[in-house]
Amino acid sequence: MGLDLQNERNLTMLTDFYELTMSNGYLESGMGDKIGVFDMFFRKIPDGGGYAIFAGLEQLVEYMNNLRFTQEDVDYLRGKHIFSEAFLDYLLHFRFTCDVWAAKEGEPVFPGEPVVIVRGPVIQAQLVETMVLLTVNHQSLLATKANRVVRAADGRPVMEFGSRRAQSYDGAILGARAAYIGGCAATACTIADRDYHIPATGTMAHSWVQMFDSEYEAFKTYAEIYPDSCTLLVDTYNVIKSGIPNAIKVFNEVVIPRGYRPAGIRIDSGDIAYLSKKARKMLDEAGLTDCKIVASNSLDEYIIRDLITQGAKVDSFGVGENLITSKSDPVFGGVYKLVAIQEGEHYIPKIKISETVEKITNPGFKQVWRFFDKDTHQAIADYVTEYGEEVDTSKPITIFDPNATWKKQTLENVYAVPVLEQVFAGGKSLYTPLSLQQLQNYCLEQVDHLWEEVKRFENPHRYYVDLSPRLWQMKRDLLEKINTF
Repeated sequence: MGLDLQNERNLTMLTDFYELTMSNGYLESGMGDKIGVFDMFFRKIPDGGGYAIFAGLEQLVEYMNNLRFTQEDVDYLRGKHIFSEAFLDYLLHFRFTCDVWAAKEGEPVFPGEPVVIVRGPVIQAQLVETMVLLTVNHQSLLATKANRVVRAADGRPVMEFGSRRAQSYDGAILGARAAYIGGCAATACTIADRDYHIPATGTMAHSWVQMFDSEYEAFKTYAEIYPDSCTLLVDTYNVIKSGIPNAIKVFNEVVIPRGYRPAGIRIDSGDIAYLSKKARKMLDEAGLTDCKIVASNSLDEYIIRDLITQGAKVDSFGVGENLITSKSDPVFGGVYKLVAIQEGEHYIPKIKISETVEKITNPGFKQVWRFFDKDTHQAIADYVTEYGEEVDTSKPITIFDPNATWKKQTLENVYAVPVLEQVFAGGKSLYTPLSLQQLQNYCLEQVDHLWEEVKRFENPHRYYVDLSPRLWQMKRDLLEKINTF
């Protein structure tokens, strides 16, 4: 489904060079077949929000399904004169055999918990690091931003208008995909409609109006060509004095006599709150109460929220650069860390420490659970456990802040749902693609399960991600052991 970037371009070599030097080192030191477990997680929610939206899994699965090094790749690496022939031969016959777990696309996710886990031969798990981060970071960033914008619009449709300002063509196409998952209703990106079935929308730019001798002639010509979907851009010259009067005239002369109703007008500059109120009054007085008003012009969630608070008469919003680049906070910041090595049937936990407490990793092979209230179905907290650890909600469960253990809460009348699902087993995909509409529906449903306090734009309530006592003790033991070095 969608644009198959992996088959269009072999992206296997889209890896940081140190992943190749380490992998060569693993093979040369006899550790090539050692099983490692890596977590992808993030530490900070963009824009200081209360949650992020996970996205990009489908493209990650496509990449992992098609991993292969070509003879040209191997010849290039041989020319670097630092890799062994045994390693180059390994790459030439490379086959992905890892197990992978991931959150569902559209899932609200939180700092500190793994959103992707890769378990397998350490060479393979190391080589996919860059693409795991690149794919998930980008789409999760934009799905998160889109969801903020959509919530600010308070039920009014939001169109993603950012293709021309996106950071590369992949940024435009996959950005439109992520924005749709986050809740956008449509896109201006035509190829995203062709390949991902995201409704494409758009009518005219100011250049159309400028091409004609008069604004009226431009509107009339457009209406004659598209009478059944006529939305007119009214701010090329003067919204109040010419744009809306000419639009009303054309609607009455061309669109309505042909048996259609005017689709709308679009305002792309000026004081949107003031102009939309004036426009609504003029349209209503002309009997065009069903004519919609679309607003664009460098909008973001804060401007949209302010416009609605100020009583702007806007029916839908087109949001461009501030969405497609997440301009206000353009880095998602996911990281990929080794957390365990398998020895026989057991896992040896690994930890990365730092003087910054938040940067100390959570060791071990893990699963993430989400607790929901049985009565309200609201999400209460996430609970990170060792993989295979039982979570028994038939009895009270006491959770605690792993960085402030005196902060405790006992949960009763709850149920637990696993956040991560297995998508690869032994290198074979278990992933079943869903339509983008299904992913968007899932996203909006899951966000609705969050408390309103978590969804605030400013100073949101912190949603807790807690460790099970077993996992917390494992981390504590490792820290104490390292402190004795």
